[in-house]
Amino acid sequence: MTTPPISVLLVDDDAMVRTHLRTIVGTADDIEVIGEAADGEAAIAQALERMPDVVVLDIFMPRKDGIAVTRALADLPAPPEVIILTTFALDEHIDEAVRAGASGFLRKDTPPRDLLHAIRVVAAGEAMLSPSVTRRVLTAVQDGDDSLTPAERERLMTLTGREREVFSLLGQGLTNTDIAGRLHMSTSTVKLHVSRLLAKLDVTNRVQAALLAYRAGLTAPDSTGPNSRTP
Repeated sequence: MTTPPISVLLVDDDAMVRTHLRTIVGTADDIEVIGEAADGEAAIAQALERMPDVVVLDIFMPRKDGIAVTRALADLPAPPEVIILTTFALDEHIDEAVRAGASGFLRKDTPPRDLLHAIRVVAAGEAMLSPSVTRRVLTAVQDGDDSLTPAERERLMTLTGREREVFSLLGQGLTNTDIAGRLHMSTSTVKLHVSRLLAKLDVTNRVQAALLAYRAGLTAPDSTGPNSRTP
């Protein structure tokens, strides 16, 4: 059976940028642009109508910015993965976009093959964060109030031993394939564990799960393994 292509919605208020992105995506046989939008309100309407797998979204737009759109998309019955486009590698709004539910971040001058790779990665349920962005987000958490809420502590207590192992490795930024290798499991089993983790922890995606793992003391920036601090 043929696998359907990854469906993508392109959102940018600059028509030339959208044309450029569409041209890049058009070179891939496994990815298809199913719609475009020039502002935040139109993006939400298009997502509701077309139900894309991935939304490539400019962070600065009229009629709802990228962060507001990301929050709205996360509340949909079948939320798409969101890749935020930024002008600068460390845009000051990235921290907020992570919390809103974005799964990936790319500069607008990202090479075409990297854009296609990012779309494939987030469509598969992985996260697409560069090390510099990851460090920035973790630093923001470290500098702010990183204490767990009572509800977060309660959710963490529901995890099984195996789920905690997967959670810790996810917090280190490992992919499903990497986690499978570390724990001697199949990738499909890891994917099932990750899906259950997201539901149990009430987080939108693995980026938010990784931040929670860090705040819970199960991992640390640039760590090579989980530490022993219990939430």
